Amino acid sequence: MMISGWGRFPLRDCRVSRPRSEADVRDLIAEGALIARGNGRAYGDSALNPGNTLDMRGFNRMLSFDAESGQLVAEAGVMLADVISVFLPRGWFPAVTPGTKFVTLGGMVAADVHGKNHHHDGSFRDFVDWIDLMGADGQVRRCYPGDNDRLFDWTLGGMGLTGVILRVALRLRPVETAWIRQTTIPTRNLAAAMETFESAADATYSVAWIDCLSSGESLGRSIVTLGEHATVDELPAARRGAPFETPARPRLTAPIDAPSFALNRLTVGLFNAAYYAKGRMDAGVGLVGWDSYFYPLDSILSWNRIYGRRGFAQFQCALPLAESKRGLEAILKATSKAGQGSFLAVLKRFGSQSGAFSFPMEGYTLALDFPANPRSLRLMSELDRITADCGGRQYLAKDSRMSPEALRQSDPRVADFVAMRGGEARALAFASVQSQRLGL
Repeated sequence: MMISGWGRFPLRDCRVSRPRSEADVRDLIAEGALIARGNGRAYGDSALNPGNTLDMRGFNRMLSFDAESGQLVAEAGVMLADVISVFLPRGWFPAVTPGTKFVTLGGMVAADVHGKNHHHDGSFRDFVDWIDLMGADGQVRRCYPGDNDRLFDWTLGGMGLTGVILRVALRLRPVETAWIRQTTIPTRNLAAAMETFESAADATYSVAWIDCLSSGESLGRSIVTLGEHATVDELPAARRGAPFETPARPRLTAPIDAPSFALNRLTVGLFNAAYYAKGRMDAGVGLVGWDSYFYPLDSILSWNRIYGRRGFAQFQCALPLAESKRGLEAILKATSKAGQGSFLAVLKRFGSQSGAFSFPMEGYTLALDFPANPRSLRLMSELDRITADCGGRQYLAKDSRMSPEALRQSDPRVADFVAMRGGEARALAFASVQSQRLGL
């Protein structure tokens, strides 16, 4: 069938298999190269293999939970949304979550996802106790720090190229309510936004929407939001009796592909101006539901259709702290000049990060969405060069078009990753359109 990542670019004709057991996975591995796929929320081609793509959503059982430690053991195809649905009413929430809840646990492992709290808590790997991984030989190995730690290290962030993830043991965090105490801070430019992040280093969650079409003294003007899990005492008296109930969010749907001309400098500029004005009106402290704070776009089903039939590509880089301001300014100036600005532009502060192939590094990360057209793709190649010049790197979970040269210029760890895969014959068993494009 024709499938793609969430960006709908590229689109590939793939054989799709849906295993239901370890034996099924073992038999499929024996047939030839394949890649595992969760709910298809990686943006590009990292979960596509024309020869065989394993739809792991049949592995969807939660197996055990320890109410003392918060450890959940579940199969790789379990959706994060289902984890929240089951455990939030019991007072538990994911310790690290990406910007959508419609991802599988296996996908979270493969991408070593990060959230709005990376500066405070690290990435997903910091809350994974072990994984069960089926290798090229069909054997299942339990990998965790201290035993098969090398394989554990490469798998967290390895984009499914070390084996098929079957089960995950992860730790949830205890919470008293389903509410977030949010502080909204408009900032006049990038420098002010970065100052806000640095002064709010103790905040559990922090993120900024950034206007990537602004220029001059307003370059990088932003709306920074900080967040903390609200306690019962912080709720209005009327809500304290049901602290895990929040108002249902309205569900919208993008019913058709937007025409290619709908997103242009004028329309994006108008949206950005309106969004910034709303952020200024909302400045201050208030309570918001968990769904609104962590997953604002999940309320718009099929929002990826906004970019039109050709889809979109995301550029997401991480820049080292010492070079972050210079790199971000250069990226924003190039984006504004090209007039290809994204209305979904997100800035976050990263803390330090261990991991053989994890994306984050201490500094800042910027994510920008662009329509998949020749002009945007040329711009993203320019942004690749800026990133490499600043010592930064790109997020493979969002990539759909980077060249192998650009990857190697920005990430010297690639050679070790390729050597690990080749030395264990994994390159013959596990491959994606992305790994073949990038020479991984």
